[in-house]
Amino acid sequence: MNLAMLFTSPRLNWLGLFARLTLGGVLFIAGALKVTTPYKAAAAMRAYELLPINIANLFGYALPWFELGLGALLILGVATRLSAFFAGSLMIVFILAISSAWARGLSIDCGCFGGGGQVAPGETNYLQEILRDFGLALLAVYLYWRPHTKWALEPGSR
Repeated sequence: MNLAMLFTSPRLNWLGLFARLTLGGVLFIAGALKVTTPYKAAAAMRAYELLPINIANLFGYALPWFELGLGALLILGVATRLSAFFAGSLMIVFILAISSAWARGLSIDCGCFGGGGQVAPGETNYLQEILRDFGLALLAVYLYWRPHTKWALEPGSR
């Protein structure tokens, strides 16, 4: 099998489905866990100490809805390339924010799946969170490169 056949293989359609459902599922679940308690999401955003309080609160209240919508689009396979672009960009922002908190010696929970805020020193999981988000960013890059996947509602998908 040559390299060209490998990249046109129907297996890539299944890999795309896996990438779509994984990335979309993580975003959808993260948003769903935060949307019912937006004040906690806002508190988690403030804990990073990167934005003025009013802007951090705005992002804290808006982010869960954005994650829900983005996750739903990816799960359904609608506007996959655009959704993957935004999802990948979001993962890079998360990586930068977590890295910044780590570098500045903050002891916070990322707030990725609800909760967030201050934690005791030594209870942080910065490396695991960065690696998780890096892996999700790679899935987003794959979906941007190859947006047509199995069982997607988007026209042209297989």
